[in-house]
Amino acid sequence: MPVPSSKTADCALPGGIGVLDGLVASAPVRDAFRFFDHNARWIDERHLTICRIPAPTFHERTRAEWFLEQFSSFGLSARLDRAGNVLAHRSDAPRSAPLVAVTAHLDTVLAPSNPAQIEFARGKFHGPGVSDNGAGLAALLALARAYAELPLSAGSATPLFVANVGEEGEGNLSGMRFLCRPSPLLNRIRAFVVLDGPSVEHITSEALACRRFEISMTGPGGHSWADHGTANPVHALSRLITTFIDMRSAVRTAERCSYNFGVIDGGSTVNAIPSSARAKADLRSADPLTLDGLVDDLSAASESAELAENQIATAGRVTASIRETGSRPGGKLRDSASILSYIRAVDQYLGIRSWPDCASTDANVPLSLGLDAISIGAGGAGGGAHTPGEWYSCEGRALGLRRITLLLCLLLAEQD
Repeated sequence: MPVPSSKTADCALPGGIGVLDGLVASAPVRDAFRFFDHNARWIDERHLTICRIPAPTFHERTRAEWFLEQFSSFGLSARLDRAGNVLAHRSDAPRSAPLVAVTAHLDTVLAPSNPAQIEFARGKFHGPGVSDNGAGLAALLALARAYAELPLSAGSATPLFVANVGEEGEGNLSGMRFLCRPSPLLNRIRAFVVLDGPSVEHITSEALACRRFEISMTGPGGHSWADHGTANPVHALSRLITTFIDMRSAVRTAERCSYNFGVIDGGSTVNAIPSSARAKADLRSADPLTLDGLVDDLSAASESAELAENQIATAGRVTASIRETGSRPGGKLRDSASILSYIRAVDQYLGIRSWPDCASTDANVPLSLGLDAISIGAGGAGGGAHTPGEWYSCEGRALGLRRITLLLCLLLAEQD
């Protein structure tokens, strides 16, 4: 794959536009690019294997152990931490060397019921998790092997490759939270590069804050005919949801937000008044005050629905409760951060039209702590994330790997 001319490269890159020319002309980087091209089939095969190992959130152990074996087979020093993350680095790296963490999450929203559910034909994968985050994990593995065989930097820093747990859903970023807890390891990490999905157009440099709740309604229950009029938890919960939506529809704010009731259940049979019902809600906004407003409205809707159901009931009462089940912190990378200037320069050099965006990823945690972090795609194309119809196309994977390689080289060469 030819590399576009450096004439379009960002002149703000420390050292001038010749830095990228020099990197691409250097033997280690040229060899790495050739490695990705020559091992495209190997990467595809590993991608298929990864996705055929079920790894729903909280059940990533088997996939983690597979990554541990792979990293070790490359000659890297690899281990599982107490959270279940897999960490790997060159065994000859000094124990005090600065680190650049390159991460990809192991877990998926949906898991294949059997290996045959993950298919690969004519350069395209189909099945749960092949894009999110099969694409990121396959790139992480390819980069780790390339770096093990072809050291990409003569500087003092070294990459730390991390396959982490708990990114999706109620995992609540548990793997990244553990990695970013106060520790000697965290003190050595100068930047985080999170590989999530395929798209190379987005540079996630702002963390979308998210709060999640489980809302419960309980009541006495009863027979649908004999006890008709008894306070009904399902009716009350339905009223809560519609009341909340009506409240939010009346709010006009310049700040973007979202809300979703993603799980609703309750009751046991059609001819019985339920004794309980519950729903799970996901509230998001990059603006703290807007997010607080969503939470306040959810609480107000709960109180209103409980009161309304109890007022019309002829027997019994419902009781509402709200429990917070997860909170993803917000944060934003400063405009002057070197990692941002590096990725912009690399994208201009490679002819990639990208832009900064706001999303909820593993990068939320380091960004909330004021650490340098971005989340980027691993190359290729994909769609249908979080559905059984998820797909991923390998076309463009090599470009994504080159992009990550150049970014990593710039970060590793950065002076403390």
